[in-house]
Amino acid sequence: MKKIIRNIVSLLAGLMFVNAGLNKIFNYIPVPNDLPEQLVQMDTAMAEIGWLLPLTAIAEIIGGILFIVPRFRALGAIILFPVMLGIMIIHLTVAPSGLAIATAVFLILLWGMYENRDKYLYLIKVDYQKS
Repeated sequence: MKKIIRNIVSLLAGLMFVNAGLNKIFNYIPVPNDLPEQLVQMDTAMAEIGWLLPLTAIAEIIGGILFIVPRFRALGAIILFPVMLGIMIIHLTVAPSGLAIATAVFLILLWGMYENRDKYLYLIKVDYQKS
């Protein structure tokens, strides 16, 4: 039962990231008129940089797809983690109205990372015998 719940929650979180990434490319969700001015300025700056918005979109799409698949969930979480940190910082500082959803998705991502913590140990494992 725990595995089914984990897969459903990961599917929903992964689809949220895929949707957000696709929206950055195709702009199919209308932008609300009541966005804070700082958020509008940040979005404009990201669009003016040119490469940053597509890079974020690709990271969200690839990370979201990988997070959905149990075998690649750990890799998807690593790709999505910096994006999610940026989302959390924005909601904590500029747009607190979306903080509840952002926190829920952040906790799901952390849960996915915790469940796959054994896979991350290979990244930091030091073998002093070979030196």
